Amino acid sequence: MSDALSHVLGKSARESRFWNAHAETMPRAQLDALHLQRLQKLAHYAYERSPFYRRKFDSVGLKPGDIRSLEDFKRKVPLTDKSEFIDEQLESPPYGPTVALPDDFIVHHCETSGSTGKPLAIPYSMYDTIRYGESWAFGYWALGIRPSDSFYFAFSWGNFAGFWSAYWGARRLGCRVISGGGLDTKGHIQAILRTRPTVLISTPTFALRMAAVAAEMGVDAANSSIKFTYHAGEPGPTALPAMCRQIEEAWGAKAGELLGIAEVNAFAPGCPNGDGVHVNELDSFTWSIDPQTLEEVAEGEIGENVITSFSNVAQPLLNYRSHDLVRRRVGCTCGRTWVKFEGSVLGRTDFMVTVRGTNVYQTAVEHLIGQIPEVSSAYELLLTREDENDVMTIRFEPVKSLASDRDAWGAIERRLSDHIHKALHVRLKTVAVSPESLPRYELKTKRIIDQRPKEFRRALDR
Repeated sequence: MSDALSHVLGKSARESRFWNAHAETMPRAQLDALHLQRLQKLAHYAYERSPFYRRKFDSVGLKPGDIRSLEDFKRKVPLTDKSEFIDEQLESPPYGPTVALPDDFIVHHCETSGSTGKPLAIPYSMYDTIRYGESWAFGYWALGIRPSDSFYFAFSWGNFAGFWSAYWGARRLGCRVISGGGLDTKGHIQAILRTRPTVLISTPTFALRMAAVAAEMGVDAANSSIKFTYHAGEPGPTALPAMCRQIEEAWGAKAGELLGIAEVNAFAPGCPNGDGVHVNELDSFTWSIDPQTLEEVAEGEIGENVITSFSNVAQPLLNYRSHDLVRRRVGCTCGRTWVKFEGSVLGRTDFMVTVRGTNVYQTAVEHLIGQIPEVSSAYELLLTREDENDVMTIRFEPVKSLASDRDAWGAIERRLSDHIHKALHVRLKTVAVSPESLPRYELKTKRIIDQRPKEFRRALDR
């Protein structure tokens, strides 16, 4: 950190583990009281300003004043789902009756990727963009990033909300921003060498792809100017320790990530311990349900995360089903009192398959794949149906050094299958394919290839 910034921030501030120590270490009772106050005001705001929420409340005979406790909010406010918002927008584009502000207050438009053919339009007010950017700062700071650092954004500047919000976060922290928009992978490497940023922003798989291309160019990414890499958009360093090690070794840098939902917020920065994420409870209220019964699950049990955002005034999100499966804990040795999701997202309700009576989650499989050194970071999980059962097949690329040793591929297939069987007590099909034959992605990597009949699958887009 420069002498000027050290003088402005002071030693205690620049060395603090927390971006906002008061908020991140607030006692549980105080956090819960704050949540109730905000939820009550948010319910009034949504009911009065959004025709969508007025209908939702009226359909169950609920008035905002009926919410007198956190239990009231969880049990009385109807659950909402992305599909509802998409249907409303298709009927009345671009945003439908879900918005709570006039068009004049919408300053930024983003969309989900729309892999199902129906992208969700996301309106942001100026207030929303500021709060969204602030949410990234918690994770940046905990990793060690400071205002004197400079950010390189290795993605094209389309409508993807994730990295637009990462940009807002870099601006909030006061860092220099370098855009990689419009460049191919080699162009990104050349730009990093030329501009010497200290922070790389990308999806985790693209960070690995960039390091591999750098090596092909004769560039050692580990000796570049990059000191930190930060990621979102897909399971990364906190969910997959093997991937974290790969990224840190490839770039000679410290890797971090957060959990976000495009239409909600970058709501869960990585835990400094590296074993999960913490819900930003200044911006969000969360609880977990059994996705089948919709009943709340106890702390420590796996359930679907239901989230309410305090930072979306343009398009409020109350009791919003994320379809992310998480294990909630309260309390952490890192010092944060915010709710923790151990291992980040453990799977998706629409990515979970039952193979011969065993529930199999995407993230669990990915974690095990990363523990086999002969398997590269390029793989796909193919879902099919056979004999009335779901079948998951792992298609993977061996590491490049084994590209011509096809005799070794079969041994790797058996080793990977045995490794998964030992951990999950179910045997999955494993198929090695030629290196560089699977698709590469700059944004979200498409891991799940669902070829089951339509009635057995749900939309895979968040």
